[in-house]
Amino acid sequence: MSSLSRELVFLILQFLEEEKFKESVHKLEQESGFFFNMKYFEEKVQAGEWDEVEKYLSGFTKVDDNRYSMKIFFEIRKQKYLEALDRQDKPKAVEILVTDLKVFSTFNEELYKEITQLLTLNNFRENEQLSKYGDTKTARNIMLVELKKLIEANPLFRDKLVFPTLRSSRLRTLINQSRCRTGKPIRYSCYGFRKSLPGVDFSLNWQHQLCKNPRPNPDIKTLFTDHTCTPPNGAVAPPPVTLPVAAVAKPAAYTPIGPHGPFQPAAAAASANALAGWMANAAASSSVQAAVVTASSIPVPPNQVPIVKRPRTPPGTITMLDYQNPDHEQLMKRLRPAQSVEEVTYPTPPRHQTWSQDDLPRTVALALHQGSAVTSMDFHPSHHTLLLVGSTSAEITLWEVGLREKLVSKPFKIWDMTACSLQFQAAVKDVIVNRVAWSPDGNYVGAAFSKHLIHLYAYSGSNDLRQHLEVDAHAGSVNDLAFAYPNKQLCVITCGDDKLVKVWDLSGRKLYTLEGHEAPVYSVCPHHKENIQFIFSTAIDGKIKAWLYDNTGSKVDYDAPGHFCTTMLYSADGSRLFSCGTSKEGDSFLVEWNESEGAIKRTYTGFRRKSNGVVQFDTTQNHFLAAGEDHQIKFWDMDNVNLLTHTDAEGGLPLLPRLRFNKEGNLLAVSTTDNGIKILATAAGLRSLRTVEAPSFEALRTPIEAAALKNGVDTMPRNMEKARTVEDSTEKVKPWQLAEIVEPVQCRLVTLPESTDNSNKIARLLYTNNGVGILALGSNGIQKLWKWSRNEQNPSGKATASVVPQHWQPNSGLLMTNDVSGVNLEEAVPCIALSKNDSYVMSAAGGKVSLFNMMTFKVMTTFMPPPPASTFLAFHPLDNNIIAIGMEDSTIHIYNVKSKLKGHMKRISGLAFSTTLNILVSSGADAQLCVWSIDTWEKRRLVTIQLPAGKAAAGDTRVQFHSDQTRLLVFHETQLAIYDASKMECIRQWVPQEQLSAPISYAAYSCNSMLIYATFCDGNVGVFDADTLKLRCRVAPSAYMSQSQLNGSQPVYPLVVAAHPQEPNQFAVGLNDGTVKVIEPTESESKWGVSPPADNGMLNGRPASSSATSSHAPEQIQR
Repeated sequence: MSSLSRELVFLILQFLEEEKFKESVHKLEQESGFFFNMKYFEEKVQAGEWDEVEKYLSGFTKVDDNRYSMKIFFEIRKQKYLEALDRQDKPKAVEILVTDLKVFSTFNEELYKEITQLLTLNNFRENEQLSKYGDTKTARNIMLVELKKLIEANPLFRDKLVFPTLRSSRLRTLINQSRCRTGKPIRYSCYGFRKSLPGVDFSLNWQHQLCKNPRPNPDIKTLFTDHTCTPPNGAVAPPPVTLPVAAVAKPAAYTPIGPHGPFQPAAAAASANALAGWMANAAASSSVQAAVVTASSIPVPPNQVPIVKRPRTPPGTITMLDYQNPDHEQLMKRLRPAQSVEEVTYPTPPRHQTWSQDDLPRTVALALHQGSAVTSMDFHPSHHTLLLVGSTSAEITLWEVGLREKLVSKPFKIWDMTACSLQFQAAVKDVIVNRVAWSPDGNYVGAAFSKHLIHLYAYSGSNDLRQHLEVDAHAGSVNDLAFAYPNKQLCVITCGDDKLVKVWDLSGRKLYTLEGHEAPVYSVCPHHKENIQFIFSTAIDGKIKAWLYDNTGSKVDYDAPGHFCTTMLYSADGSRLFSCGTSKEGDSFLVEWNESEGAIKRTYTGFRRKSNGVVQFDTTQNHFLAAGEDHQIKFWDMDNVNLLTHTDAEGGLPLLPRLRFNKEGNLLAVSTTDNGIKILATAAGLRSLRTVEAPSFEALRTPIEAAALKNGVDTMPRNMEKARTVEDSTEKVKPWQLAEIVEPVQCRLVTLPESTDNSNKIARLLYTNNGVGILALGSNGIQKLWKWSRNEQNPSGKATASVVPQHWQPNSGLLMTNDVSGVNLEEAVPCIALSKNDSYVMSAAGGKVSLFNMMTFKVMTTFMPPPPASTFLAFHPLDNNIIAIGMEDSTIHIYNVKSKLKGHMKRISGLAFSTTLNILVSSGADAQLCVWSIDTWEKRRLVTIQLPAGKAAAGDTRVQFHSDQTRLLVFHETQLAIYDASKMECIRQWVPQEQLSAPISYAAYSCNSMLIYATFCDGNVGVFDADTLKLRCRVAPSAYMSQSQLNGSQPVYPLVVAAHPQEPNQFAVGLNDGTVKVIEPTESESKWGVSPPADNGMLNGRPASSSATSSHAPEQIQR
């Protein structure tokens, strides 16, 4: 709408207000969206007229416009919900929850769950964060203060909060002037204005006739003041009235759930342009920091960035950080050029300053023969010598480069032709692989093909790639594929020639279709900053777009250098963004982006010639870039635009070689012209390859044999002797060694307060699903909860061994105590299960099963009184209304389904659901495993675990599913075992031996299922590779126990171990003296040892058979 039409609306609003047409005034305010009447808004909020409040707001903003708008609507709807609960109108509260508040669950599921839990309370003030909620009037007034600040800080309300200064009855004046109908019509800047209000036209003519120096065809720029022509001497007429623009500081996070959370003052002033960095400091604070300030409140010197410390959050405060996820405003500004941006940032950690060219893999270590031209490569995220390759033959190949062996080869074929579109069936020829990629956890392999399809394989170790999913994903070529974890769910992101980006879950269900590109989409780059998950995509027209995981369209539209095909990558630590591409003219560009300003930070030089294709690149070690061009690999220091060095890998590289670093940056795979791959290595990389390679094979190899091909591999490339010389000159080959943690300084450790109680053993131990707490069930039937707070020492608020948590209890002082009346606690088998949303915990200790509210610790209900007593509990992972309860009499009750399963001979000691296989696996003290169909609850299979000779079928057997929901960890005091649950076949087994010869007390997968933590009855903890069951680290009791525990009269050892749900290298142990300890590697090590090499005759000075693992014949346990 033009400026004069806008001004006319203000004149009409003034007229309606003067004439007391109140309803019409506010309706026009809302419909035009030109003026937000704060006084009227306050009246409606204080009156609790919520429908009118939201209707009025809808003229200015929608709930998902930006973070401010979302917070405004959330506060209003939360208040409406609390008022319904306060008047005990539960049906209305449920309606508000489902219709009004449900929209926020997409962005902060945890908060929505907590709000839902308020329905279970007789008085929502029992929630600690709402304990100070007063009466309704007071609550509305406090909320109103917060809403006003949010509105003032919201850019969408800028220019709309102040009514322009007008002379009274200005519209009447113009109409009266129109009666003087003299002179010819003059030109003004509002097209069509004459038809809408001709009287104003005559008024403007009349004003022009009164000018002392009338000019022909003058422009009329405002209706607020009478028109006068500019004097001929160049004097300037008084400017029209303009609406003031308030400069604001944007909030870094949201307030607690409590209604009285005050707004914190802004830590530093910021200009209006400070909103340009869409996520420069996402989640920087746990409280709202929004205040209307002027740009000059706190002056900032030019070129200087203010540093702001993170404000503390009061202990126990429930923050709303996750509401930053849909921050559309920030996302729209991420790549937007900004002028004079004054950002509030945090100090970055010092960069490593001792890099040299020796840290670059430039020595050719070996060559592999692929058989067809390589199109894509990716190293396994944790097995650093495992290389995945895609080629022009559409074949997927898995190489163990250390052994120079092709482990798996999967030729292209359509798994289910009937599921493919007719368009694809007609086009299925000349298919090539465009992209191969590992999932971040290393459990899946993805392949994107040049015709419609993507394939997903499940990887379970060694040469096992199993078909998992085939999707007819795009019309035409699927140009790229990547994995990501939006909402903590592993998903696949694809893009294609149909100009679309799509997001799929692992069952093949399409979650999102992202539309907006006008050309085929060339690449995708998913990433996250704090709690904001997003996707960059690039198209062949050079457009870069950014998306959130929704269907609301792209948030960024920007041009890549060269305006053609571009790929984007982040540095390994996620702090720096780079892109590389080639223009249609053949010019290549490698650049780093300034994310806050959406501008190119630096452009790297060193490309020499025109290219007929697109240059590929990769990053490594948070310090180096590499690109393939001109038959060479070129390297740059990220902080220097000039070429650092280059290598031709002793020749044989194509014009634009493909390349890929392994995650440690000591190996680099490069494609060759003879349909092969060269592996370049640093000195450390050469040692890692030698560690994997069998020394006996090297010693026996003759020159003739060395020149021969083995499995298509050139085992003696031209530079092998050179590689050995380089290696020998640096350091002799060191055999792999087991990591031994024997001193407290070798790990990070925290003992949970108020946990030691010699009379109360820790029988069961759980992390909360959100990772911020630990729940322990003692042998006395009492549960304890510890929580970590978000603060300067622990900004994530997650469980950590670096900070002591708080022993948490509600204000009432209640304990979560199970019914143990008449129970012999020495014989009781405590059991516990936590609901998916951490709302409820279900437990028993020989008596009734109790269901506790995790906020109030109140018992919601009790059921299943003994006998028989409950011995194991498990929630169905997708439906917490289905509960499996194992009993002392060997039966299993399926609660809410009223099924009773019989198959075991002794008490139930373990239960595990698989949603992929749709089964329940139970284990018992009879050393048997039963498989039950979830659909019919019928028994499918019964398996007896393989016990050592002479060992009776006694002792608890427990089970846990791998994250792929197919492999099953089975542990007993005599063994660890991995089963393929689809067949219930044992594929790996380990028995106690040597340093770990005591009986196993407990075991658990790490959160990514890459490790297995096992505790032993002598106090040792073993960390095993989950694929091979090879021991990679031993944590001795001296590393984590006190001297009193080590020297006491009674042996102290862990009865149970639990793995953190998000941190794969953190675990907690519960000891038989009631102590709970959280253990992590040191920050310098960051992980528990390294993966052991394949057995090669000798391992760390011991016979390889001492690993006692078996992958083919589990009945023959090796010792």
